[in-house]
Amino acid sequence: MKLLLLAGLTVCLAASASAQDWAKARLDASPRHGQWVDVKNGDRTVKTYVVYPERKDKAPVVLVIHEIFGASDWAMLLADELAEQGYIAVEPDLLSGMGPNGGRTTSFTEQQAIMEAVSDLPSAQVMGDLNAAADYAKTIPSANGKLSVCGFCWGGTQCFQFATVRKDLKAACVFYGIGPQDPAQLKNIHAPVYGFYGGNDNRVNSTIDDQKKLMKDAHKKYVATIYDGAGHGFMRAGDQPDAKPDNKKAHDAAWKMWLDILKKQ
Repeated sequence: MKLLLLAGLTVCLAASASAQDWAKARLDASPRHGQWVDVKNGDRTVKTYVVYPERKDKAPVVLVIHEIFGASDWAMLLADELAEQGYIAVEPDLLSGMGPNGGRTTSFTEQQAIMEAVSDLPSAQVMGDLNAAADYAKTIPSANGKLSVCGFCWGGTQCFQFATVRKDLKAACVFYGIGPQDPAQLKNIHAPVYGFYGGNDNRVNSTIDDQKKLMKDAHKKYVATIYDGAGHGFMRAGDQPDAKPDNKKAHDAAWKMWLDILKKQ
């Protein structure tokens, strides 16, 4: 196992982070319809993965923001797992056009290069891409107009930030991401924010108390849940076949809480 310090972010590079054959195999076996669509953000074309649930009525949409590992096999599997629960999952590859030869996540050959590229994405571009994907989601004929957002790791931080710029969200579910510190930004949040954190992740967890105070002062709803024994990235780590018990337990508990939140929106 190798530790990589990248732009102030300590990331655990286990083999499962880059080699996700188990995730690809599960995704390939899915009976649900998944497709890539082109979403326009000004001059940018954002390749976006959309997965549909198998249901007879219209469904709410969940916008999925990927980890620092980009639109990986696991990120796509997570979208499929949401569709399995009855939601339309819309997941933009935020590295669209930023890879070698103008490609996206799949055009990179090294995991470290993906992480560096994701870390270097301009915030305004990321928010623009997410807004474009959310606008597209609201036009899907089988969508019922309800939109929530979730994000993981780097994507969790972007998820919290996106809640400050998007007024029509029903909920923002932040998985082990860090929230904005600017009170002026927090005043723009309209949706409840739910944070999911691993107990063994002090880099992120040391910011929670201050975030609670900032959100309280802004009169915004913020619920933080910490899963003892779990590490950073427990939703991915707890999903893989060789998951450690604490990560698996946190993964299952977080899924239950997450689905309860989505059902109430």
